[in-house]
Amino acid sequence: MIYIEIFWAFFLANLLGYGGGPSTIPLIQNEVVNRYEWMSLQEFGDLLAIANALPGPIATKMGGFIGYELGGVLGAFIALVATIVPSAIAVIILFKFASAFKNALQVKWMTLSVQPVIAILLAVLAYQFFLSSYQDSGLLHLLILTAVSFLALEKFKIHPALVIVGSLFYGAVFLSGVVI
Repeated sequence: MIYIEIFWAFFLANLLGYGGGPSTIPLIQNEVVNRYEWMSLQEFGDLLAIANALPGPIATKMGGFIGYELGGVLGAFIALVATIVPSAIAVIILFKFASAFKNALQVKWMTLSVQPVIAILLAVLAYQFFLSSYQDSGLLHLLILTAVSFLALEKFKIHPALVIVGSLFYGAVFLSGVVI
């Protein structure tokens, strides 16, 4: 039964996740954290941070890890297939129509209409992570990590993967069970 649930969770998230990785993250989070309760929001956030630091598509990295944790190698394979199949089917079916309709006004409007929905889903996810971080690490650490990360990314143009690794190191050193 777990293999069917793994397939269905990742298939739905990637079928409905129009727009690539950022749009599928809240959908995967809903399936994994809220619906099936396979991991907590904090565990999902940690996995998301690590997956962002690694190269490649984020949905496949998350699917492979979660599938492996739940069902071993077969679970990872099923999660990866469920992640890839929706896009593969869409490409195969819609490929011949893509060039004919790529400049159509309806397609452009549809794409523009989806963008606010994706932005709201990501904002809700960020808010949930903010609340979780505040509860788990305290206001002081949250402010330090936020300010240093913002400066590193915006002022010094440090690569996001290095900021994530630095934040993980900070957490390992300063947040090992102590909340200020």
